[in-house]
Amino acid sequence: MTDILLDTTGDLDIQNGDIVIGYSDNQHQEHILLANKGEYKEFPELGVGIDRMLNEDDFLPFLIEAKKNLEYDGMKINNIKFEENGNLNIDGYYK
Repeated sequence: MTDILLDTTGDLDIQNGDIVIGYSDNQHQEHILLANKGEYKEFPELGVGIDRMLNEDDFLPFLIEAKKNLEYDGMKINNIKFEENGNLNIDGYYK
């Protein structure tokens, strides 16, 4: 998907005085995982709230919630899991 891109601080990515537009699927996934429910006023049920997971030992509810939210956003998820190094691996694509 192509959309307006943000820089590493969350501000609009501006280069040479222009807003940068480019591949944004990973950016959308990140925003959904970071957002808490209610932060998107038009879609109040969207958001996983990854920060709430930090003190949890059981990651399965988080993975289920992440898959559900990403599918709600229009992704086809084949698999979502934590790798041994702790990275979240999302195998999916936007329809």
